[in-house]
Amino acid sequence: MAEEKDVLSDVPSGEIMDAKSRLILAGEQLFAKGGIHGASMREIATRAGQGNHAAVQYHFGSREGLVRAIFDYRMEQMEEARGMMLARAEKEGRLKDARTILEIILLPQLDLHDADGHHSYASFLSQYLLQSRSPEFGDFGGSEPPNLTRALRLLRERVDYLPPYVAQRRLISISLMFLNILVRHHGTDHADFGESFEVALEDTMEQIVMVMSMPLRLGPERR
Repeated sequence: MAEEKDVLSDVPSGEIMDAKSRLILAGEQLFAKGGIHGASMREIATRAGQGNHAAVQYHFGSREGLVRAIFDYRMEQMEEARGMMLARAEKEGRLKDARTILEIILLPQLDLHDADGHHSYASFLSQYLLQSRSPEFGDFGGSEPPNLTRALRLLRERVDYLPPYVAQRRLISISLMFLNILVRHHGTDHADFGESFEVALEDTMEQIVMVMSMPLRLGPERR
């Protein structure tokens, strides 16, 4: 079995990671591998190189607190990219274009990979969304960073003809479509899939736009 890399392999050379950040990345990696309830707090502390096995409880209070911290950590990393994408779209008059809005929400996740090119956050988020029962549009369990919040508001306005619970269900579905291609395809050899990642991503994004934007076809009696 190949030896797993330390969580510090995710950090650019020259940067020092504090204990909380090490625990966040360790939790993300183990939750991604075994599910959000598949790793003990002791295992996470050990993976993060913490001698104190109660380190997770000390820093985050609970498993749920660590999950929220993972969201917050990764959301903050994507805020700058989303801000630049929003500014560019606004300048070009594309803030009502569904494809543009969905790219702002989804594409920054392409840069969240570890030293091996794996998308542990994508796997973690997939695990979370598969268990989510929230009917609230845009509820991903963490804080609400301004740029993501704005992009989600623009998307909701774009599909304002959909009932809120339908819009949320579709948002979960398209997120899982996008995360699936990251987990399965990104960084793999072209020959393994018969197509490049770029081609697969373009096809997936086209499907995502269609799924998110299509009108609700069921009549009231069938809802």
